[in-house]
Amino acid sequence: MAEPEVFRPYDPSAFEPGPAVRQKKDIPDGLWVRCPHCEGTLYRKSIAENQEVCPDCDYHFRLGGRKRIAQLVDADSFEELFADIAPTDPLEFSWLGQRYGDRLKKEQAKTKSTEAVLTGVAYIRGRRVALGVMDGDFLMGSMGSVVGEKICLIVEEATRQGLPFLMVSMSGGARMHEGALSVMQMAKTSSALARYDQAGGLYIALLVDPTTGGVTASFAMLGDVIVSEPGAMIAFAGPRVIANTIRAELPEGFQRAEFLMEKGFVDLVIHRHELRSELVKIIDYCKP
Repeated sequence: MAEPEVFRPYDPSAFEPGPAVRQKKDIPDGLWVRCPHCEGTLYRKSIAENQEVCPDCDYHFRLGGRKRIAQLVDADSFEELFADIAPTDPLEFSWLGQRYGDRLKKEQAKTKSTEAVLTGVAYIRGRRVALGVMDGDFLMGSMGSVVGEKICLIVEEATRQGLPFLMVSMSGGARMHEGALSVMQMAKTSSALARYDQAGGLYIALLVDPTTGGVTASFAMLGDVIVSEPGAMIAFAGPRVIANTIRAELPEGFQRAEFLMEKGFVDLVIHRHELRSELVKIIDYCKP
């Protein structure tokens, strides 16, 4: 008995050609973005034209330091100071085979900045201010010894010139790569702000997502006026750490800007579209 035919040679002539396959057009990288909040697919240009805010749900996307400055201050008015101060690797720290010094070089090449904070003077609707802006693109805005030094120097410059000081905080906290040297910056920056306060200076603290760790426990929460963008996480330890520590369910919105304003830790929550005008109102209202 013959074996049943299971396989047979392929004969192209036995098949009618199907319809032409539609070729998928290439979409350039970054043309479309998914909103982390509403999960909508958004045209990248529409977000950029809306100051990096989701047009559907008002989610505030995170901004790099230089983009933040471009949004906040008058065009071409930012004069950067202390840009030449760069970090070193005093502890010769390494993690999983990567040296801290090598990581710093990569971050500097990526951001075109020497450190995770940009400092200088600028104008906001004609009002001259001293400005510090943390850059989350540089090691998640972590606070090392140079970050602390630059903040102290710009606070001293604000004192010398009699300028209001605006500090935009966005940070994962103290930088573990520098050990106790990074933690020391909490006391150092707080002391500089105390001297500035004694000189009669106006300190406006702007907290954006996320502001955490040693930065929250020091200069970020010392403002005469503390403002935040909507939905920003503001915390020392993250909610998962707290929930696991106290073994309790946390309230809805815990550690978000609106929750903290309700509890009295934040004075104002301001939409990004209104930041410039509201900051000017604060400066004008608090002028001696």
